[in-house]
Parts: sequence; structure tokens; C-alpha cells
Amino acid sequence: MTATTQHLHFMTLALRLAAKGRGRTSPNPMVGALVVKNGRIVGRGYHHGPGQAHAEILALSQAGPRAKGAILYVTLEPCCHLLKRTPPCVPAVVQSGVRQVVVAMADPNPSVKGQGIAALRRAGITVTTAVAQEEAAQLNRAYLHWVTTGRPYMTLKAGMTLDGKVATAKGESRWITGPLARQDVHRLRGRVDAVIVGVGTVLKDNPTLTARLSDRPLKLAPRQPLRVVLDSTLRTPPTATVCARQDRAKTLIVTTSRASRSRRRSLERAGVEVVSLSQKNRRVSLPALMTMLGERGITSVLIEGGSTVNAAALREKLVNHVVFYLAPTLLGGQDAKAVIGDRSPKRLAQALTLRHITVRRIGKDLVVEGDL
Repeated sequence: MTATTQHLHFMTLALRLAAKGRGRTSPNPMVGALVVKNGRIVGRGYHHGPGQAHAEILALSQAGPRAKGAILYVTLEPCCHLLKRTPPCVPAVVQSGVRQVVVAMADPNPSVKGQGIAALRRAGITVTTAVAQEEAAQLNRAYLHWVTTGRPYMTLKAGMTLDGKVATAKGESRWITGPLARQDVHRLRGRVDAVIVGVGTVLKDNPTLTARLSDRPLKLAPRQPLRVVLDSTLRTPPTATVCARQDRAKTLIVTTSRASRSRRRSLERAGVEVVSLSQKNRRVSLPALMTMLGERGITSVLIEGGSTVNAAALREKLVNHVVFYLAPTLLGGQDAKAVIGDRSPKRLAQALTLRHITVRRIGKDLVVEGDL
């Protein structure tokens, strides 16, 4: 096995290890690390969550004295700054006695951004970079987007018929897709920091918007996304399901200056946080919302808002990824509600084109995903 092949092999294993932290590390990235000596893994670790030990520290602790002269594989550049809850990793790496560090990619965080790699090299450690870099970037695409733009990575999710309808002309929409597809949505919710819907969805469906591990019996995932409701005039009733049990899942209702103070007080008495933002076309400004969420450390969001919210998010060019669940049914009709509302562009050249498309089957439904 050549050095290049060996590096790729162990980095692939480190990336799989890092993925075990999916849905738990935000606003930190997912990171995995391996300590390899004479071709054998003697230490492994992955980041479990904010405030907990970093992957490098766990792997080096497991390796102990065997780390001396070994190679450390880490999926993201080791940190060297003090602006966090845990000590920097670079000093521990240097003290461990490893002879080489192989890094999948540099950390674009301004507090790191090449400084960790430079510090290791100054200490006399050989550093190899850009091993499985694309795979590492894909794993942490939400974190990278948040760090570089200040806004969360947005995934647009929708369930629809094969001809793109999300509801009949009378508004009936439950259930277009099957139970396995709906359970897959709970998996998606469990991996994001926030779920966003419009008030119309709350009024029509009264959803819980929680991430559940199973329906029978009802079992919530250990980590719940923030439930965000777009409600420009505060039509959300305090008795809505999203307003209940704030100890289990938090709700943020985003409104505008058009809302009455009495309605705001009613919701706040129910334990719900209400924030007023600027408006655009008499609705909550989505760019302002995304900026605010980014400032709160929300790195990823799932839009489940209905055709009007879907259209606004796409129009503002805020959507990064699309997940469409397609039922093998045809609804037809100009009056049935389409997945994307608002007006259609006049020319085909204005259509949005997905990249990196994948298609899979789940039960009787199809799942189509792609990047924008």
C-alpha cells in the first residue's frame, strides 16, 4: 500500500467516524480522528458535541504512549485558538509525539484558517493536507456555509404527487406520501438546527414539527430542532401544538411591526419566544431571518413551509439543497396547489437547475435530492 493509498484509506475511516456526530455537534463541525502506528489503528475519536472533547484529544488519549512516532489522521484542521469552551488541540498534538498529521481540509473559521497547520509545522511535525478534501467538505457543508456566509445552510423539503402537487384545490394534503417517507422527514429534522414553516401550515395542519424516532409509541429524538414559524401578523393561536411543551422543543415565532402587542403577549405567556423582523412584500424578510438565525449559531435549517414560503426562499436564492418526496400518484388540475407558489418565470432559461442529483426509493415513494 502506497503512502497516498494509505492516507486515503485511513481518512475515509476517519470521515465515517466523524459522521457519528451528525445532528449533535452544531454549531461545531463534525470531526473524526485516528492515530495509526505501523499501519494499525491505536486510537480513535470523534466530536460528540459542543463543550465536549475534540476528536484529536479523544484519539490521542486512547492511543496514550503509542502515539509517539505515529500518524494522526484528522478530518478538519486542528484548532489553536482559545475562543471556545475546550482547550486548543494543537499543543496536545505536539506533546503527543506524533511524527505526522494528515488533514482532510483546512478550517475556514477565521479563528483557525491555516493557523493550526502552520503551528504544527513550526513544531517540526510533517503535515499533509487535502486528503479526501471533497468528502470532508460535503460532510460539513452546513458548517462551512455558516462560517463563510454567516447564514444557515437551507434545505427545502416537500412531499408531493408525481405531477408536483402538494394539496388538492380544497387544501387536502394528508397524506400524499407514505409512512416510510414521513419517518424519513423525522430523520432530516433530527439533523438540522431549525425547522421553518409559515403560519398557514400551522393553522391548517397544527403540526408538532418535532423529530421523532418512532410513532408507536411516540418517541422523540434526544435533540430537537428549533421550530420557527413565519407569522407577519401573529395569527398563531397560543393553543397551537407548536406552542405546547416548550421544555421538550422550543418555538420561535417571527413576526413584523404589523402584529398587535396583545397577540404577542398571549404567545409569550405561553412560553413562546416572539421576535419582530423587517418585512418584504408585507411578509417576514427571509434574508433578515437567516441572518438572525446565523447570529444565534443556527447552522442548518429545514424549510417545510408550503408553496408560498418555498417560492420566497427560492426567489431570495437562500436554498442550498432540495429534498422532494414523490408519491406515485397524479392529481392534475390548474387549481391544485403546486410545490412552488407565486408566478412562473416566462422563459425556460430562468428555471432553476439542480446539481449532484440523487434518486432513491423509500417504500412506494421516490426521493429526489439535489443542490442549488
